Amino acid sequence: MIEINGKTRTCGLIGNPVEHTMSPTVHNMLAQLMGINMAYVPFHVKDGQLAAAIKGAYGLNILGMNVTVPYKSDVIAQLAEIDALAEKIGAVNTLVRVEGGYKGYNTDMTGLLRAMKSDGVGIAGEEVIILGAGGVGRAIAFLCAANGADKVHLLNRSVEKAVNVASEVNQALGTKCVEAMALADYQTLLGGAENRYVVLQCTSVGLFPNVDDVVIADGDFYHYVKFGYDLIYSPWKTKFMEYVEDNGGLAFNGMKMLLYQAIDAFELWNGCKVSNEHARQIYQKLRETPGLKA
Repeated sequence: MIEINGKTRTCGLIGNPVEHTMSPTVHNMLAQLMGINMAYVPFHVKDGQLAAAIKGAYGLNILGMNVTVPYKSDVIAQLAEIDALAEKIGAVNTLVRVEGGYKGYNTDMTGLLRAMKSDGVGIAGEEVIILGAGGVGRAIAFLCAANGADKVHLLNRSVEKAVNVASEVNQALGTKCVEAMALADYQTLLGGAENRYVVLQCTSVGLFPNVDDVVIADGDFYHYVKFGYDLIYSPWKTKFMEYVEDNGGLAFNGMKMLLYQAIDAFELWNGCKVSNEHARQIYQKLRETPGLKA
């Protein structure tokens, strides 16, 4: 049980809405397990109040904050500093208190990298398919290209959007490894050796309550998937994951990404290192959350 006293430091989440966040569960459990006097709460920041919220948080001595939709890009203009990776991605989800304001980081991406590592999945030298070129798909294209992916195929319903994102990533990182494609042309990637792709599903397709929806409903596609990540975690096992597993691949949902992005933020705020055992305990707690079971 967290004891709130005069020495308790406060962290929180800013977004609109924030009512359904699982972040307080993760951070408050981390604080309890590690004996750190910190409390984490959600802050509902309404439209037009972002600048005031950041300024007010600094004035109130808030230690750090996470940022969720719709403010991950807008918050950049309110920062005192920004981490190089977050600046290239163009999105920030973690604020760390520094002199005169907050420094922005993107622990969504570092968290995904740690999640994949914990599952024994690497990016370096791999051929990656990203489904969706929205904000998450764009960030993951940066992540994969920056971490040594051999080729990144960025598929999107609107090929123009995929082309723009691929161009941005390639130019920012000085590479040519990101290739844009229309989602409808996915069959051009099939053939040759099977089970060779790492596929990341970065759209909201399949999210509860539309649990029977899937971006690509072609079993033949999944013969070529060795690792499939769906960044959705509700339902616990999406239709995309079922397709991957039914065709011999290994499938994972987005819960570990949620966990490790929070751990990365917690470590930045508190200058500590979270053990694998503590990460395991919190993951199990999240796994038991009502409504997440398949």
